[in-house]
Amino acid sequence: MRQTGPLNLITDVPGLRVGNAEDHPGMTGVTVLVPDEPATASVAVLGGSPGTRETDLLSPEQTVPTVDALVLAGGSAYGLEAAAGVTAGLVARGSGFKVGGALVPIVPAAILFDLTVGDKPWSLPGADGPEPPHRRLGRAAFEAALARGDRRFTIGAAGAGLGGTAARGRGGLGSASTVLSDGTIVGALVAVNALGSVTIGDSDHYWAAPFEIGDEFGGRGWPSPMPRDAVDLVTKRGGLPVANTTIAIVATDATLDKAEAKRMASAAHDGIAHAVWPAHTPFDGDLVFGLSTGRRPLGEDAMMELCAAAAATLARAIARGVHIARTRGTDD
Repeated sequence: MRQTGPLNLITDVPGLRVGNAEDHPGMTGVTVLVPDEPATASVAVLGGSPGTRETDLLSPEQTVPTVDALVLAGGSAYGLEAAAGVTAGLVARGSGFKVGGALVPIVPAAILFDLTVGDKPWSLPGADGPEPPHRRLGRAAFEAALARGDRRFTIGAAGAGLGGTAARGRGGLGSASTVLSDGTIVGALVAVNALGSVTIGDSDHYWAAPFEIGDEFGGRGWPSPMPRDAVDLVTKRGGLPVANTTIAIVATDATLDKAEAKRMASAAHDGIAHAVWPAHTPFDGDLVFGLSTGRRPLGEDAMMELCAAAAATLARAIARGVHIARTRGTDD
């Protein structure tokens, strides 16, 4: 029987913390994942319009072996500054890659486009007022991650998903976890701002329904009969090119090297395809980070189950975050 971790959050993976910070008038926010110790990570990008910082160094052939934090942010290109706030927090904590006498925290980041919702005067032509808030929000989300002793965090209309949208409604911040047959834990964290739809046709049933555990996103199952418009290409009305993205982190306590972390991230993209239709379009910046805390050995022939669980867990996280954002606002 499939089962979730105790929180059904990515922080069920031992050694991970997550914090959120929001600018509610601007309808934008930041979500930061902080491992207790530097963690192995890689990335897979399948969308046509990604926005990233320090992702090249996550390729398996590159030198830097671990990361100190990962950042998901709203704000389009402005949101990349959130990583600078996290970097400052890590230096103050004495964390980072040692280069001579200096510390250089490794903080890869990905962003989504939420500039068309909320009050964002700093993004308007000729703006000469307040600075974009994302550097401040990055530091605040980092501090929030460290402050939560129970490792819970808010999902739904929160963090990087605060201003997210999708076809037929709002997006959101989602998370889920799965315990594998050998006790390995896989978790997913996602900010949904997709061009496509997470629901099937003109219904309130989720594409991710076959992967649902319990009633974590309503327990509605498949619609019966299937709507005639189920596979019509319904996207955001008036959607702008390069204005959409689903950005995610999948993590495990199994010991992976960078190549294996990239394989897990690549497989997890199937979770986006299972939960969003259409996905990976030229106008989405779909991206998945893969992260390993390395706290337990990877069992023999376990990589296939791990990759399948990464996809299923990410699909559930997408539907769960959107469902909570649309029905309750937030869940903490």
